[in-house]
Amino acid sequence: MAEYRDEILNVSLYDNEECEQLKDAFNSAFPKTDAFMSIEDGSLTIHLCQLDMVKFREFLSTLGINDALKDVAFEIVNKIGSYGLRGSKRHFAGYNAERKVTNRKAKEQDRGKHYYANDNNFSKINNQLPFEYENKIICADSLELLKKLPDNCIDIIFTSPPYNFGLEYDTHNDTASWNAYYDMLFGIFKECIRVLKYGGRFVVNVQPLYSDYIPAHHIISNFFIENKMIWKGEILWEKNNYNCKMCSYGSWKSPASPYLKYTWEFVEVYCKGDLKKAGKTVDADISAEEFKSWVVAKWSIAPERHMKEFGHPAMFPENLVERVLKLFSFKNDVVLDPFNGAGTTTVVAKKTGRRYLGIDISQEYCDTAEKRISDSDCGQQTIFDIIE
Repeated sequence: MAEYRDEILNVSLYDNEECEQLKDAFNSAFPKTDAFMSIEDGSLTIHLCQLDMVKFREFLSTLGINDALKDVAFEIVNKIGSYGLRGSKRHFAGYNAERKVTNRKAKEQDRGKHYYANDNNFSKINNQLPFEYENKIICADSLELLKKLPDNCIDIIFTSPPYNFGLEYDTHNDTASWNAYYDMLFGIFKECIRVLKYGGRFVVNVQPLYSDYIPAHHIISNFFIENKMIWKGEILWEKNNYNCKMCSYGSWKSPASPYLKYTWEFVEVYCKGDLKKAGKTVDADISAEEFKSWVVAKWSIAPERHMKEFGHPAMFPENLVERVLKLFSFKNDVVLDPFNGAGTTTVVAKKTGRRYLGIDISQEYCDTAEKRISDSDCGQQTIFDIIE
């Protein structure tokens, strides 16, 4: 049975006979399964399932009725902004209905959901983070410090590792060979996975090095999959600024080697052992509007505008961290950033009622992170203070 969208037109000012003529002619010219008209109490209703608008206009032009009546009949349909297209017809009803899959659960089981991670050997026993590491900013080598932590003691990890683009960090060499860079990074990430709780989330903000054709987001994702982590999803952080100067086009006006431009970075989300994270409903601090907006995995957030103020060359904004923490963790959870830098992750964790552990090898950055937390305690910042 066809589903219809009804558009009602007040025709009380038009000649009744002409209205009846329009209705009868329309119902003869178009299949009822596509559309039909009815008249009642001075109103003409067009019941729309689908309609070829070119043929509709041609049909109206053949009628010997008032031109104003023909115009309003056409416009009430033509002004509809939401519709689908199939061939030459606009589909007004049911065009965006999801395709239904019968026996969905059974078919998922047959296929094998996240098959690549099901043979993991992760322990389901979670532990507490030792008190001496709770709500701390620690200047240390992340790999060495993480080795001191017990298994399964961190709820969520959010970090953005050094890009290896050649940026001027305080102590880090950002121009290592790619093999050396990934050996360093994955050594730390393996320890991060170990200390992450069963059901915990590992979230990484990463930008590929387009000039070197290094798909860092894919390389990092391959690492997680090889280490039996479950892919939760990927978020596009739309920064609305290009990854290169406007004059950089590669092979200008030639398909030889055009240089693609990007205005976004990637946020990769992985889970340890289980897609569902344990937590109390009362500790969920995300609003209904935030949830509906943020599960759409393209986030338009301006980049950090105060990096010079904090003395760091590559910072994400507080708003990005807030979304990640509120969407993927609960209040009082333990948040780890093993590349804490100037402390954006840890200050937002503090502001949103989470516990934190931030690690960075630079004492200068650790001092900045401590000051930001201290300032937030004194009420000198809000969650949006450095977002323009």
